[in-house]
Amino acid sequence: MTESNTIDVYDAHQNNLKNLNLKIHKHAITVFTGLSGAGKSSLVFDTIAANSRRELNETFPSFTQQYLPKYGAPEVGHIDNLPVAIVIQQKKIGKNPRSTLATYTGIYSLMRLLFSRAGKPWVGYSDTFSFNLPQGMCKNCQGLGYVDNINPDKIVDYNKSLNEGAITFVSFGPHTWRWNRYAHSGLFDNDKPLKDYTKEELHTLLYAPQHHLKHAPKIWRKSILYEGLIPRIKRSIIESREGQHHKQAIAEIVDREVCPVCHGAKLRQPVLKCKINGKNIADVLQMDLVHALKFLKDIKTPLVQNLLRELDTKIESLIDLGLGYLTLDRNTETMSGGETQRIKIAKFMNSSLVDMVYILDEPSVGLHPNDIQLIKNALVKLKDKGNTVLIVEHNPELIPIADYVVEVGPKAGKGGGHITFNGTYDEMLYSNTITSRYLKAKLSFDHNRPVKSTLDLNDVSNHNLKNVSVKIPMGVETVISGVAGSGKSSLIDAVKSKLTQPYIDLSQDAVGANIRSTPATYLDILTEIRKLFGKANHVSRALFSYNGKGRCPKCKGRGVMITNMAFMDPVIQTCEMCHGKRYSKEALQYKYHGKNISEVLTMLIHDAVTFFKDTPDIHDKLYNMQRVGLDYLSLGQSLSTLSGGELQRLKLAVQLNQTGTVYLLDEPTAGLHMQDTAKMIKLFDELVDAGNTLIIVEHNLQVISKADWMIDVGPHAGNYGGQILFSGRPQAALDDPKSVTGQALKRYNQARN
Repeated sequence: MTESNTIDVYDAHQNNLKNLNLKIHKHAITVFTGLSGAGKSSLVFDTIAANSRRELNETFPSFTQQYLPKYGAPEVGHIDNLPVAIVIQQKKIGKNPRSTLATYTGIYSLMRLLFSRAGKPWVGYSDTFSFNLPQGMCKNCQGLGYVDNINPDKIVDYNKSLNEGAITFVSFGPHTWRWNRYAHSGLFDNDKPLKDYTKEELHTLLYAPQHHLKHAPKIWRKSILYEGLIPRIKRSIIESREGQHHKQAIAEIVDREVCPVCHGAKLRQPVLKCKINGKNIADVLQMDLVHALKFLKDIKTPLVQNLLRELDTKIESLIDLGLGYLTLDRNTETMSGGETQRIKIAKFMNSSLVDMVYILDEPSVGLHPNDIQLIKNALVKLKDKGNTVLIVEHNPELIPIADYVVEVGPKAGKGGGHITFNGTYDEMLYSNTITSRYLKAKLSFDHNRPVKSTLDLNDVSNHNLKNVSVKIPMGVETVISGVAGSGKSSLIDAVKSKLTQPYIDLSQDAVGANIRSTPATYLDILTEIRKLFGKANHVSRALFSYNGKGRCPKCKGRGVMITNMAFMDPVIQTCEMCHGKRYSKEALQYKYHGKNISEVLTMLIHDAVTFFKDTPDIHDKLYNMQRVGLDYLSLGQSLSTLSGGELQRLKLAVQLNQTGTVYLLDEPTAGLHMQDTAKMIKLFDELVDAGNTLIIVEHNLQVISKADWMIDVGPHAGNYGGQILFSGRPQAALDDPKSVTGQALKRYNQARN
């Protein structure tokens, strides 16, 4: 039997896909492109990747399967000749404060082994050099390098009693279950202000360790341990998963300082006395990758040469991807999605596995055109080793890497799900698809609004900025550009500290932890929609909540029935009573303009704008979603499915219609097709014309070329950046050899002559 040269997909109908049949070439790079929401991810991730992962998991014994991630069966006829898929997405690497670049990549394990074998004086084996193990960690900070002290003055109001809300920290308000632990203890007079407590009472409230109460009132259950506020907040909130939901509140009450014992080294003092060429392991971990590699190359001990070669390979692969500025002790939580994706790519560069299918989700996000060239080199190497590479991508700088291009469209949402082009990259350039038209177009520089005033920054030295001074134009659109890690965000921080007028800070952070959040809830229109249904049908609006009175009695408003199969995958079936609609028959019998509540919530925003045209409170908010290019989302779609760029545009949608405001944006076009980016550029112009100032951190050359002003930071990342290379009109940067972005703009247009 001869090996097939294609992955054959038959009848893919996941989400909005229209029963697609597709042959994907193996041992080649295929880029999937098309408008946002057209169906690319449904095809590549939800169908091809999900099917491969699910079938791989099913090869393991049922006992093992219970510990593996669960992948639902995709809606596809069948897929032939499908290799094992490795998915490399933009998601950040965990939230563990102990996870660093060195621990995540395995470099730390090798470094520990190196010091245990070549370090002098000898202090112990490999585990002795671990800040995550008892034998190595500093006892004072438990290997974290810092200590968090909760300021009692920031969690209580001494002028109030417990009944009046003396405990001010989130989730400890009167009559909450956490508050009950103190009010029902019998230890305090609940009506006495804290300022009148004795020293002993105040110490008991704030600092008492866990213990059983001897003379507790009847309402107190005997099994419960009493614990003071400060140790309780540390244990049950700061050091638990719940801490992720209360980051801002925790930051306001905690004073963090470098550990006074280890001074941030994380390790016990005897461990730090062991050195190689005058450096202990903590010294090396504080180096960036470039300097760490130089340190390793100077070690001549014969016993560790094989170990050094392995370390060199790991570190060089990261440097080759433009990450040489990262320090080995950099916490993984502080890395961007683009940085973590490149770290994952580097990991697979050293793998001896072949005949895999590597699937990447917009590897260009967060990268300057100069960085994209490094990604291109790595992906070609992956292919040349005998692998298949599938990339979901919009960036015109990366698409040319493709051997083959598949465009999904022609529109977003229900209007998408078709293959509008499938062929080689050269064939695409000669086609007339949406993507090819933008790929062939040169950048134009036609925005030169006058600068009437500036925000002056002088001698700024935040993070890696080298005492820079620059004038930020007000009343126009300014783009801050530069390679990843060059100092752009640090410059934005300096802008924030200097601004005296109102500003709107729109970042790519999550909009909320509630997994039930949807565009309808975030825009605060769901209550209005329920009111319309209640009023039109003369019934209670509570009937139109699937979390309350209107929920399906069988599935409790989830829309599915989940049957636990012990060691096997749980069986998830659409609820046979409501057929996935979540609502009871009673709620679904009521209509508004011919649609029931479930049909309204599954409606695309594009359609909902027209549907609610007579209700300004709803229509106007939905129209703003259309202006920011999110009208392909449905009203009831979970916000957990949105990308960072989509979340930022969602936040922008509720902040439109301002005047005289400064908008701060961080790569707002991330994840957008070139046509959608053009819509965003039009919106930016409307905001400036309305009297606002836009300051945008951006790599997208389309956006940069249409800005009034460009400030280029660089030339490289980390300690090798932090300088202002250029400040002026974007077109003028083409003639400035020092401007990294200016040269990228020049190359882009030259390639389209």
